[in-house]
Amino acid sequence: MKKFILAAATVLFANMSMDAQSVKVPAPSPTQSIKQDFALSSIEVSYSRPGVKGRSIFGDVVPFGKLWRTGANGCTKLTFGEDVKVGGVDVKAGTYSLFSVPNKDEWEIILNKNITIGGLDGYKTEDDVARFKVKTAMLGSLVESFTIQVANVTSSTADIQISWEKTSVNIPVVADIDTKISKSIETAMTVDNRPYFQAASYYLETG
Repeated sequence: MKKFILAAATVLFANMSMDAQSVKVPAPSPTQSIKQDFALSSIEVSYSRPGVKGRSIFGDVVPFGKLWRTGANGCTKLTFGEDVKVGGVDVKAGTYSLFSVPNKDEWEIILNKNITIGGLDGYKTEDDVARFKVKTAMLGSLVESFTIQVANVTSSTADIQISWEKTSVNIPVVADIDTKISKSIETAMTVDNRPYFQAASYYLETG
């Protein structure tokens, strides 16, 4: 009888353990992926979103003057669908990991070609493809969740905007679409069905 009770208890405990393992709870730093049509392609962002949770973030949780993975969990990834200038630096189409060195008045932004990095481990400066500095802006209200968005979008410019706590930075992105579209128009004008209206509209809008 004792053996039977022990066996039954073991099975019951195992079932309880399996049930406990299947419980789903919210991720502490949920992931987000966004895609913004931009210029002749798009900009994509994939990242995790830690919360303030009553903490002092910049200068404390995120120390000033030290390399930061700019998010949580795995590395934040930026994907550019075409060649662009990011912070004034030429960046080829592709996917890059985003790092930064925050300070009170400015951040150093870093794009790195190694997108398999889980955090700072494995980061190498020789894999950097762009480094530049941007000014910080103080926000009037608290941003609880770490947020990256593509803002101020025009036909050839956009800002990758990072906001958390009461700090925000803008990373300028510029695409040279005039050269590409002009070449496309010149090529199209050599065929019988010439796009006069589209070409004229584009030249009028862009001056």
